This record gives sequence, structure tokens and C-alpha cells, in this order.
Amino acid sequence: MSDPEEPAPEATAEAPKASGRRKLILLAIPLVLVLAGVGLWFSGVLPHLLGMDKPKEHAEEAAVPPSYVDLPEMVANLNSGKNRPSYVKLTARIEVPRPDDVVKVKAAMPRLQDLMQTYLREMRPEELRGSAGTYRLREELLVRANAAVAPAKVSDVLFTQMIVQ
Repeated sequence: MSDPEEPAPEATAEAPKASGRRKLILLAIPLVLVLAGVGLWFSGVLPHLLGMDKPKEHAEEAAVPPSYVDLPEMVANLNSGKNRPSYVKLTARIEVPRPDDVVKVKAAMPRLQDLMQTYLREMRPEELRGSAGTYRLREELLVRANAAVAPAKVSDVLFTQMIVQ
């Protein structure tokens, strides 16, 4: 007959199947928990439960519409070298995020005009061509506007008219 210490062939075949299922369960549980956490995070439930949602005070501050200050029309000759003279005619508005700063911007208007005119006179006509040139001009004028009206803040420079001749 058979030896009592030797296990039956059927018993050894079932043991690996059971440990394979156990490994699958041990891997599936953390994966399901991570996926549930990611779903709760991106749906906004988890940040709300953890107290990480935005305070309501900032939403009320953002509700105040920005104010706009019109700049006088500027005409400047461009640095075109020995070629025929080139000119730029620019009309712009300045966006001020806080209505309290409008008075400060209007008080600093002569300094603001001087900085912008000086910058425009050093530009070459090639630098103003295309949307990239207009974007660079807007960014440079924004930096100069913030320097002129400090400590007030200017959030954007909007062109209403720009003609390069």
C-alpha cells in the first residue's frame, strides 16, 4: 500500500492554487484602495474631507471686477537706423485689479508715459512684427508699468490700437 508520510498527489496540487489566490487577493486589495483614493481625490471629496478646499474669502475677493485706465495716444519714432523713419502709434488701456489703485495709477501717469515712450523709441520695426512681437511688447510694457506705479499693481496692458508705419 502507500506510505502514510507521503501526501496524496491531489493534496499537493491544491496547495499552490490556494496560495496563488491568496497572492492575488493581497495584491488586489491595496490596488482597489489606491484607485478609490485617487477617485475620491480627483472628484474633490477627499480634499474637502481633509480641509484642503479653498476658503470662501478668496472667492469674494475675485468677484470684484478690474478697473481700466486709458493711456493717452502715444506716437514714437522707432530705431530704424539709416533707413527711412518708422513710427508706431499706440493706444492702450491698463488693467488694475483693485479699484483703490486707480488713483495711484493716474497720479503716476507722467512717469508711466515716459517709461513707455522711452522703450518704444528703442524698438526696431522688425521687433513689432507678428503676434510674438506684440506679445513681447505687452510683457515689457507691463513690467515698466508695474515699476512706475509701485506699490500699486497693474495686471495687464491691453492694446486698443497699434499702427506701425
